[in-house]
Amino acid sequence: MGYNDGRKYSLDTKIAVLCAGLSSEREVSIRSGKNVFEALKRLGYKNSELIYVDENIAETLKEKKPDVVYNALHGKYGEDGCVQGILEILKIEYTGCGVMSSGITMNKEYTKRILSTNKKIIMAKSAFIQKGEDIYEKTKDLTYPLFIKPVSEGSSFGMTKVNTKDELKSAYETALKYNDDVLAEEFIDGFFVTVGVLEKDNKPFATEILEIRPKTEWYDFEAKYTSGMSDFILPANLPNDLTKLVKEISVEAFNTAGCRGVSRIDFMIKDNVPYLLEINTSPGMTDISDLPAQAKACGISYDELVLLILNSAGLNK
Repeated sequence: MGYNDGRKYSLDTKIAVLCAGLSSEREVSIRSGKNVFEALKRLGYKNSELIYVDENIAETLKEKKPDVVYNALHGKYGEDGCVQGILEILKIEYTGCGVMSSGITMNKEYTKRILSTNKKIIMAKSAFIQKGEDIYEKTKDLTYPLFIKPVSEGSSFGMTKVNTKDELKSAYETALKYNDDVLAEEFIDGFFVTVGVLEKDNKPFATEILEIRPKTEWYDFEAKYTSGMSDFILPANLPNDLTKLVKEISVEAFNTAGCRGVSRIDFMIKDNVPYLLEINTSPGMTDISDLPAQAKACGISYDELVLLILNSAGLNK
């Protein structure tokens, strides 16, 4: 497909790769950022620089004056519209989703509200609990087991599977350590798949679908970021019609949420029905991350993937 054809930015372009940050996903972001930085160097972008983001990032960017930012931040402040807003104010083009879609998709409840406007997208039944509300009252119409999760957090931080009502309070208190708002969602007893969505020539397309079978009870932080803790089936072992449907829904979700450049869409599949879980607008780019593996299965090398994402900078208005 010639994914490496065409460069939006010349090799003299001053590129800042933003990583680290202030979220619970800081260490994963550092790993992503280092990999992206090395890829840009291999691609010939000699004026690339790796920047470790802290609370002084606005001043740092004003001092460095990059032409474009490659956003390798994950989680709060980096994936939720905050750093995107700073970049908009500073008039610096950046990769990935813009302020609005980043803010929406980082919040699991608002993602559900937006995606529910598209009748092709099916999601698990859930309840949104704001701090101070009665969790027992709010979840009374849900069927156990449940997942209790912070409404705006990544990498499964603060997330607990609850099998009975007696376990609810403890799980809720765990989630509150990360966010004031919490989502309770019915557990879909199926299997987990994830698919990347990228853009080429302003047109989104889905990568191959990755099926993940964690060796833990569910796909938690340990299973995601510890080598050997999950089995990966790529492409996923799905019927052709289901493969086509999951890819179509992924692109639909990408468009419905206003995403640009790159995202990764997660599903649970039960009885050949794909239940959309969430949209990740800054997927991991580590050695064991899902998106690079999905891209590779499409014939897109890691460096070509980085170039594709770089070329999406400035689309996120």
